Order: sequence, then C-alpha cells, then structure tokens
Amino acid sequence: MAGFGRRLAALTIDWFIGYAIAAMFATPDPAVNPWFGWLVLGVWFVLTAVPVAAFGASAGMTMLGLRVLSVDGRATVGPGMVLLRTALIAVVVPPLVRDIDGRGWHDRAARTVVVRTR
Repeated sequence: MAGFGRRLAALTIDWFIGYAIAAMFATPDPAVNPWFGWLVLGVWFVLTAVPVAAFGASAGMTMLGLRVLSVDGRATVGPGMVLLRTALIAVVVPPLVRDIDGRGWHDRAARTVVVRTR
C-alpha cells in the first residue's frame, strides 16, 4: 500500500496542475475573481476523477508510481465510486482519518486502496 507522504505529494501535484489550468482561464486575484478557488476545485475534481476512472491513476499518481485499485478485485474502479472517492477527498477530513491499514475514509467508502506500482 502507498504511504501517506507519497499520496499527499500526488495530491499536491494534481492540485498545482488544476491551479495552473484554472489560471489560464481566470485570474487568481481574489479581488477580481472571488470564485477562483471554486474554479480550481472544479478543475482538480475533473482532472482527478476522469483519469482515475479510466486508468486507475491521476497525473500526480502516475508521476509517483501510484494506482487506485478496487478491493473487490475488479480491474477498474467504477465511475460512481470514483466520484464518491474524489468528492470525499475534496472535503479534506476523510483522507486524514485513517484506519489501521492506512486507508482513509474516502478509500473505505469507495472500497478502494492506493498501491505503489514501482
């Protein structure tokens, strides 16, 4: 299973990618765009959910050699579970509360596990 530090680094990479893409469409100045944070969140959500559903990993996960797997042995995680997992990550608290196996509430709710691929 992947450690917390590597998972946090992958999330940070994904967040910076989302920030950069959002900044291409709107200025990050809060005086001009007070909704810019929501735009970053929306871009991050799509950049995370779509590749995890399709390939099992976001860009940051791929860079750090991580992959999301279903605990029930399916080849891919279903879109509904990916959306649930990503929404719970966006709430922030579920990934921080972890069980004895190191899985956060978001992974337990979506019946997933993040593993190292290299």
